[in-house]
Amino acid sequence: MRVNVSARHFKASDKLQEFATGEVMRLQKYFDNITSGDIVLSWQKGSKSTEIILNVNGTKLTANEDSHDFYKGIPKTVGKLESQLRKYKAKLYKR
Repeated sequence: MRVNVSARHFKASDKLQEFATGEVMRLQKYFDNITSGDIVLSWQKGSKSTEIILNVNGTKLTANEDSHDFYKGIPKTVGKLESQLRKYKAKLYKR
């Protein structure tokens, strides 16, 4: 899976980028056909928001989370995508 990390209104450290990439790569154990993932980290007026967009077989799955800390917000966003992937996989194999 190809993962792209972008930061808005600040410069993300290498450590933060590696953490975010590692968390998103964990999602491959739930579904193998994830083509790519885009992580958008933004900082606005003290609020830090995380948006992750996954491309799965031509379908986009998106999750957002606002937090005071990226290291808490990223795992919450990945958790939301985890449940979306499970639902998508169940729906796909139900057909």
